[in-house]
Amino acid sequence: METLHQDAHTIIRHTLSHVLPQAAVQRALAEKTFPSDGNIIVISIGKAAWTMAKAASDFLGERIHKGVVLTKYGHSLGEIPSFQIAEGGHPLLDENSIHGTELVLEAVQHLSADDTVVFLISGGGSALFEKPAASLTLSHIQDISKQLLACGADIVEINTIRKHLSAVKGGRFAQLCAPASIYAIALSDILGDRLDAIASGPAYPDSSTCADAMAIVEKYHLQIPPEVQEQLQQETPKEIHNCETVITGSVSQLCHFAAQAAQTLGYTPLVLTTMLDCEAKEAGRFLGSIAKTLEKGEGPCKGPCAIICGGETIVHLTGSGKGGRNQELALAAAPYLDGISHALVAAVGSDGTDGPTDAAGGMTDGTSMQKLRDKGISIDTVLADNDAYHALQAIDACIMTGATGTNVNDLYFLLYRPSN
Repeated sequence: METLHQDAHTIIRHTLSHVLPQAAVQRALAEKTFPSDGNIIVISIGKAAWTMAKAASDFLGERIHKGVVLTKYGHSLGEIPSFQIAEGGHPLLDENSIHGTELVLEAVQHLSADDTVVFLISGGGSALFEKPAASLTLSHIQDISKQLLACGADIVEINTIRKHLSAVKGGRFAQLCAPASIYAIALSDILGDRLDAIASGPAYPDSSTCADAMAIVEKYHLQIPPEVQEQLQQETPKEIHNCETVITGSVSQLCHFAAQAAQTLGYTPLVLTTMLDCEAKEAGRFLGSIAKTLEKGEGPCKGPCAIICGGETIVHLTGSGKGGRNQELALAAAPYLDGISHALVAAVGSDGTDGPTDAAGGMTDGTSMQKLRDKGISIDTVLADNDAYHALQAIDACIMTGATGTNVNDLYFLLYRPSN
């Protein structure tokens, strides 16, 4: 079992080291020719904002006229020349998110057609980068965000609502930058890499409609006041002409590098999907069930194998505990692994933080259930209370990476080594 754990951590370290954005950002900048007479303003939003901004600073140097970083608390790593650095709340925005957005908007005021906004976008940007539209307030956005997170809405649905309630999302930021051009470099945390969904598409025409937004309200029975309902009737921009976008990282790369590391360690890798978006508990049970199938000598692989998935699962909040989708996934796999001495399931967020915790995810194996029983911990009770963090912490099963500087969805894998 110790070897499995060592291998799992090796796979995680290898994978995360290969999806860091520094080199990718600089490659994208090298491919762009900037006007010689105009100013370059760098705006970087999301959980990887500091790392991406530092890469741009190292590449462009004194060509940067001014810059702003807006990232999650604890994700900035010091000063960057010519940049203002702001941190805010995630997954729920707060006053500091609003303040950071105001710094961004001040930086792009009064631009000319010769100026270029280098817009660096990473996951978490949608929650962090916000100015409520029209008469809406921070409390309006916070309330509907809490409802969306609690009901199990997926990221595209959440962002559809966000775009229609925002003065900067759904292409509206691009309009605020005009007549300057925007060169957007994005790390995608959206399954399928939809440009209008990454960070809620601040500089990209929005494909969602008011009707789509209202359908989501009805689907999840969201409770919204009249002013929110009125704003949801205001259509987002459908044409944007001043922005060029390139994607520099995605969940497909995450799974590719995980498979590469697993193969080096002697496992046969099998990437099942890069678009997993079901309930976290169900994904954990699914991976655990594959372990039971392999134990019977059946299944998709023979010999040592690594079953790999990527994506972003969801959680329906039914309790008041502490945890995240990756921890919940790993914990839900534990009963299926019980007694199998050579199987392990790991789930890790590429950004290094899972929900409102300091863990990146969790890892369970054939001994986890007995350890939980020894401590009097019921998995059913824990999952009902969404308290996976404390359960995994009690058996030393949390994955701790710290903030990684990237965000390209989540990685889930099963490691299996036959006993004979």
